[in-house]
Amino acid sequence: MGQLPEHLKYCTTHEWVYLDEQGLAVVGITDFAQESLGDLVNADLPEVGETVSAGDDIMVLESVKTASDIHAPISGEIVAVNNALEDEPELVNDEPYDAGWLFKIKPDDIGELEDLFTAEDYQAEIDG
Repeated sequence: MGQLPEHLKYCTTHEWVYLDEQGLAVVGITDFAQESLGDLVNADLPEVGETVSAGDDIMVLESVKTASDIHAPISGEIVAVNNALEDEPELVNDEPYDAGWLFKIKPDDIGELEDLFTAEDYQAEIDG
């Protein structure tokens, strides 16, 4: 597993998030999570326009060995999904911090990001 990107915030449920230049929260799963899941075969993406609360189960990633719920790291409205994952779910395995992003949320309260882990704290959590 490589170095964790420092600019991201992390959840105990292994999602990452950052605010893009438009103030939208871009969400994906960590390298640790994709390695644990194995080779992905399906991404059941959330609906654009759906309102979510932090911690909600909002989508499922299916791999050859299991399925895993993906949680909203912050509250808001789903405004975009990574449609490329419908045909290429393996992008999450290959590039979990880049082309394998999952969805974008228009945050209700960006202050919720302060409740999430830094890269250093998340690394300590998964090493624990």
